[in-house]
Formats: sequence, structure tokens, C-alpha cells
Amino acid sequence: MKATNITWHEGKVTKEDRRNLNNHQSFVLWFTGLSGAGKSTLSVAVEQELYKRGIRTYRLDGDNIRHGLNKNLGFSPEDRKENIRRIGEVSKLMVEAGVVTLSAFISPYREDRNMVRELVEDNEFIEIYVKCGLDVCEQRDPKGLYKKARAGEIKGFTGIDAPYEAPENPDIIVETDQQSLEECVENVLLYLEEKQLIPVHTKS
Repeated sequence: MKATNITWHEGKVTKEDRRNLNNHQSFVLWFTGLSGAGKSTLSVAVEQELYKRGIRTYRLDGDNIRHGLNKNLGFSPEDRKENIRRIGEVSKLMVEAGVVTLSAFISPYREDRNMVRELVEDNEFIEIYVKCGLDVCEQRDPKGLYKKARAGEIKGFTGIDAPYEAPENPDIIVETDQQSLEECVENVLLYLEEKQLIPVHTKS
């Protein structure tokens, strides 16, 4: 059942008003990559640094969201698509609220990531490819999911028996099997500074 008889109600406080109040831009940092690539770890570290700089943030994490908003969804292609659609809409609301949103999701399909990009305005969606070889992700296996997938206990696991479509033109690439966490964080922050999305930080 789709909602009917609904009308959009405009407010008096705009996105720009909220940005001016916060004293910074708002946008989505979208971390995509294989399970175990380091998306959550990187998003946590980037958020910490942004917070230290006085930037208002909120982090949306794949597993965390499935504890609440998306707990009724599984991992079929259809449910994965709906998972990302909902997160895209939440991310858009966060941007409207003037907040920098860090969304860490495998989001294996390009079409779904592009759908989220199209929800917001130009320069409000920054796609970060958290690149890491499958062999390294399997070695890390922080949740034991690869082991279960290889044993046939989990079906449709990304990278094993379900595809991962790597970004073709990501805004940022970090290679967590080649770079330290600190280097990856610095790459993200430098990009944001160069694009004038956050103020340039002067180290004391």
C-alpha cells in the first residue's frame, strides 16, 4: 500500500540556515567496500577527527541500522536494494539538517549507490571506495562471516557467492591493505579540505 492524499509541507528554516548555524557544509560520506575492508573502522576514525574540528556529524553503520530501522530486511538483492534506499533517504534528511553524515555500507551494487547520489545535490555525496583484497578481508574476517560463507552456512555473501560492483569513478579511494588507518583518514580529510567542504585545519 502506497501512501495517498499526502502533501509536502515547507518549513521556514532552510538547509542553508542550518549550515550557517553550524558554520560548515553538510554532505554524505559514503563508505563502500567488501565486508572486512575497514569501512566501519574508517568511518569511526574520520568522525572522531571531524568532531575534534567542531563539525556536527552522525554515523550510519550497516549492522547498527539493521538492529532498528532495517531489522525487517534480509540480504536478498531486493532487500539489499531497499536497505540502501532507506539509508539514502535518511542520509538526505541528515544533509537537510545541516549534518555531515558518514554512511558505512557494503552497498554492493553501483545502481543503488548512484540512486543515493541522485537524492542529494551536486557535491553532497562523496563516494569513498574502501578498497581491500578479498584475501585480506578473509584473513581479517572480524565477524567470522567469511568462514561461515565458505562453509555454506551463509548464502548470498558479497564477494563469495554474491557480486560486489566496485565504484568506477569514486571520489576517494583508500587502500586499507596498503595504507595505515591514519593515512586513510588523512586522505579523506585532505579531499574535504581541497573541495572546501570543511575548513583547512592548521596543526598547532
